[in-house]
Amino acid sequence: MYQHYYHGNGYYQPVNYTYPYAYSPQVYGPYHNNFSAFQDRQQSVQGQATWTEGGQTTQCGIAWSTNQYMTAAVSDSSPYQCGQLLKIKNLSLPGEREIIVTVVDKVEGYPANKVNLHRQAFQALGANPSIGVLSIEITPSPELEQERWGKYLLEVTQVAYPNYNVTEYNLVSKNQLTNQRMKETYEYILQSNQEQMKVRGTVTYNPSTDRIISFDITEVND
Repeated sequence: MYQHYYHGNGYYQPVNYTYPYAYSPQVYGPYHNNFSAFQDRQQSVQGQATWTEGGQTTQCGIAWSTNQYMTAAVSDSSPYQCGQLLKIKNLSLPGEREIIVTVVDKVEGYPANKVNLHRQAFQALGANPSIGVLSIEITPSPELEQERWGKYLLEVTQVAYPNYNVTEYNLVSKNQLTNQRMKETYEYILQSNQEQMKVRGTVTYNPSTDRIISFDITEVND
């Protein structure tokens, strides 16, 4: 019997499901309840993912539908913060499939290396929801967190390509065109069940007011 956590009305309630296997900590790796193991927010850690259908209310005030449901709840004892981006890698598949998710909620009592993904994010990792628990690697995305326009273009890209999941990103260039014009360009790797593609996003903004002047996203053919 496995306790599957569903979100609703601002809190999580356990719902019991029976899965066709005997759960073994040796299969999925140990839990980490010691916060010190997560003091380095840039360090990748191995852990587990469950899934949820989400709910109307979250502790972060961010909807589960954000970024085409590429969202997650984290432990209230973890170092990960509301709105933070996390790279989640499926360690159970050849090729180690990855996605980037946004933290939208907190779960009381979860181990610090366990996340509760939205069902669509769980499936985007190539996992069948019937397995209940998935062995994963969690990596914070500090570079993109520091580049706010890169995060903005990431969100635009995820909305523009709803059948693709962003798995990687890179800052290509950052140039000051004039005193009132700054231009930043990013590249994003997108993955669907059929193909992988690259999208380049460019934003021009006024650094004094932080207002967008223009932006665009373009598919890139190598």
